Amino acid sequence: QVRLVESGGGLVQAGGSLRLVCVVSERTANYYGMGWFREGPGRGRNFVAGIEWNSGRPYYADSAKGRFVISRDKTKDSLYLEMNNLNVRDTAVYYCGASKLFVQASEFGYDVWGQGTQVTVSS
Repeated sequence: QVRLVESGGGLVQAGGSLRLVCVVSERTANYYGMGWFREGPGRGRNFVAGIEWNSGRPYYADSAKGRFVISRDKTKDSLYLEMNNLNVRDTAVYYCGASKLFVQASEFGYDVWGQGTQVTVSS
């Protein structure tokens, strides 16, 4: 089964930027949609951004539009999330997920998850 490994999280001041990376250990043709989700303190796992692996078409939650950019590099089997102008509400554990169907805003549409990477934004 494919394995996802996230990295790039850390502590950043409000207004700063971070770039998250998700490496796919074994790319198969069965995963069509990739997504970034986050779990903040006391909150569920919420959609941040997604991308169709083949076409590269991106999708964003309202909270991410204009600040975050999702991309993928098929040659490196890697997914990225560039996060800019971060604020304290972005503090969360960020997860990447792989879907055998398509990009979905619901966490239940994803078949494989990474272990998560912590992002902490200080004021």
